[in-house]
Amino acid sequence: MSHEATSKLDIHQILSILPHRYPLVMVDRVTEIVPLKHARGHKCVAYNEPWFQGHFPTRPIMPGVLILEALAQLGGILAYASEPFDATNKLMFFLGIDKAKFRRPVEPGDRLDLLVELVHHRSNVWKLKGEGTVEGKLCAEAELLASVVDRPA
Repeated sequence: MSHEATSKLDIHQILSILPHRYPLVMVDRVTEIVPLKHARGHKCVAYNEPWFQGHFPTRPIMPGVLILEALAQLGGILAYASEPFDATNKLMFFLGIDKAKFRRPVEPGDRLDLLVELVHHRSNVWKLKGEGTVEGKLCAEAELLASVVDRPA
């Protein structure tokens, strides 16, 4: 993928990059990737997802940590698109979260739009700024730090 390329990924391509599987795949589609710049995608939030049974039975909302996980997964996809690595031998690990803020709840039926922007990249460490929105309204934001590491043998 060239650094000027813009690309879209469907769920099959996402699953070939991310190690996550049901129920923790938090990116349904990638709608735009500009390597070393940003990525956009979304998660379609459905009532039948397992966390809604307990979060909360009378007022289901998507847990904030899962919104951050969705942003981190999209960040992993951006890192892969920017500097492709062998996803069978490498993993992207979360190193930290800073300045996380939750502005409004994400509910079943919402499409959570995701944006991650590259802030800084050196060696195998990536610093990203992420935002999650629903219908253009900010729901969550954070700075994310992650690293591409070798999978254990």
